[in-house]
Amino acid sequence: MLSALVDPYLTLRRATGFQMKVQAYLLRHFTAFAEARGDTHVRTSTAIAWAALAPTELQRANRLGMVRVFARFARAEEPDHEIPPDRVFAARRVHGAPFLLTGAQLTELLERAARLPPPRSLRPWTYCTLLSLLAVTGLRISEALALTLDDVTEDGLVIRQTKFQKSRLVPLHPSSAAGLARYLDRRGHAGEAHVFLSSRGTPLRYPTVIALFLRLVRSMGVHPGPGHRGPRLHNLRHQFGIRVLEAGPITRAEVDARMLALSTYMGHTRIDSTYWYLHATPQLLTGIRDTTERWIDKEAPHDPARPADHRIPA
Repeated sequence: MLSALVDPYLTLRRATGFQMKVQAYLLRHFTAFAEARGDTHVRTSTAIAWAALAPTELQRANRLGMVRVFARFARAEEPDHEIPPDRVFAARRVHGAPFLLTGAQLTELLERAARLPPPRSLRPWTYCTLLSLLAVTGLRISEALALTLDDVTEDGLVIRQTKFQKSRLVPLHPSSAAGLARYLDRRGHAGEAHVFLSSRGTPLRYPTVIALFLRLVRSMGVHPGPGHRGPRLHNLRHQFGIRVLEAGPITRAEVDARMLALSTYMGHTRIDSTYWYLHATPQLLTGIRDTTERWIDKEAPHDPARPADHRIPA
């Protein structure tokens, strides 16, 4: 039975540091699908048919890639398992342009969060502080919701074993630390260890925060509504990274140093995840263009083959 191989596979992968939360759910779904077709081994045709059920091309590619790894594990003990081919589905990831709130819109968002009912309850303090913290630190929402009281230190926030199994220390500006301290004073330090609590005194849940954020931005008239592209909670993280880069010089040395610091601060495992922020705003692109033109002028000032008007269009 294929399903009998799932638990040993997950145990092995978790022993090497992978969490395998989503993969566990999907693998059980795949093996049930395969067994319903009468398969006792991994079959390429079944793997492709199951992966094709995903709604997007990227998800189909990810599903098939996950089965490929599982099939290699299974085939180590039983050669009758087939390993599906790679590149059946296009795995090209397209980064959509982030929706960046203006300074006035971000202020209005926080003011609306601070006025949430019921009055004089912890709820408005919780959401105003949470959204503020996301905006000024670039934390992932999962990292903010996982914070416990022990993670709030004089040196900053300790982010423990989150995405990619990395831990890091996130320093806070004194004003941010003071705002968080005011919330914690209001919250109290007894009971639940998590920093951000619901009205019932339990840890805030991700779906609850997402729904509240969408309700707030729609009430501002910013989000066009269901089915249309608009601001997402994760855009606060994008906005932080972009504003940090905009705040500094666009010289090569400054960009390299700032990129390395920002990548470490935000918990990226690959520097290209941070470099993507360079393409997100006209201000950054304009700086890149101007720097490139200065370099061209410096390196090849007397090249007769170069057109006189070599400027890159804005």
